[in-house]
Amino acid sequence: MRCALVVGLLAVALGGCAAQSVSIRSLPPEDPAAENAAAESAAAFAAAATASAGEAGRDAKDSQEALPPVTPADAPSMYTYDPWERLNRFTYRFNARFDEAVFLRASNAYRRVPSPIRSGVHNFFGNLSEVDSVINYALQWRLKLGVRSLGRFVINSTAGIGGLFDVAAKLKLPGAPTGLSATLAKWGMHPGPYLVIPLLGPSTLRDGVGFLGDYATSYGINIAGLYRGNVPWALGPLNAVDQRSNISFRYYSTGSPFEYENIRFLYVRKRLIEDEGLRSKSSRKGARSTTQQENAHGEPAGQ
Repeated sequence: MRCALVVGLLAVALGGCAAQSVSIRSLPPEDPAAENAAAESAAAFAAAATASAGEAGRDAKDSQEALPPVTPADAPSMYTYDPWERLNRFTYRFNARFDEAVFLRASNAYRRVPSPIRSGVHNFFGNLSEVDSVINYALQWRLKLGVRSLGRFVINSTAGIGGLFDVAAKLKLPGAPTGLSATLAKWGMHPGPYLVIPLLGPSTLRDGVGFLGDYATSYGINIAGLYRGNVPWALGPLNAVDQRSNISFRYYSTGSPFEYENIRFLYVRKRLIEDEGLRSKSSRKGARSTTQQENAHGEPAGQ
C-alpha cells in the first residue's frame, strides 16, 4: 500500500513536471479552402491599408511642400505706434475710474430693467445707425450692402414700430453696421497712431475722426429731431449706458501689469486685420501684407 502510494505520488510529480514542457499542436483545418480564402482576404486588407497609409503620407508631404515657407517677416510686430503714450495712459486711468464710479453702476441698474425693454432700446439705437451705414456703404462703393441697410431701416422703422423690433433680422436681413472710419480704411487710409479717447476708450486717430464724422452726419440729417435741442441730452446717456451694459470688459480685471500694452496691441492689430479685409483683392494684388510693411519699417502700418 505504501509502495503504491509512493508510486502514485511520483507519477503525479512526474506528470506535473511533464505538463510544463508539453506543447499542444493544432489539428489541420477541416476546410483548407476556407482557411486559404481568409488568409488571402487578410493579406489583401493589410496591403490596402499599407497603400492607403502611403498615399496619405504622400498627400501630407505634397501639401507641406505646397505651402510657402514661414519667414520672420510673417510674424506680426509687437510694436505699436503710440507717440502720445503718456497722455493715453492718463486717459486710460481716468476712463477706468469713471467706468467704476459711473458707467458700471448705471449699467448694473440698467440690467434690472426687463429684458424686452432693454432689447427695444438697443434695437432703436441700432436702427438709427442704419442711416449712417447707408451713406458710408455708398461711399465705399458697396451698393449691395447699402441697399440692405436701407431696407433694414425702412422695415424696422415701419413694421418694427420705430425700430423697437428688429423685424428685418427675422426676414433674413442681418445688420452689418459701418461708419466713416471703415470708409477711410476702404480707400487706403491707415489707422494712424494709437489714441485713448476720454469716456470712449481705445481708438486710433482715424477712428476718432470717423466718430466725429458719424456724429456730424447724424446731426446734419437729424432724424425725427433726435439729434438737436434737448432730446440728445437724454438719448445720449441712455445710448451710452445701453452700449456699456452689452460689453463684458472690466478695467484691471486680468491682474496683469501690462494691461495697457495688451489692450493697445490687440485693438490696433484688430483694426489692421479688418483693413485688409475691406480692401479689394485687386488693390492687394502684388502688395505686401500689413505685417511685412510693419517689419520693413520697424513701425506698424497704421502709422
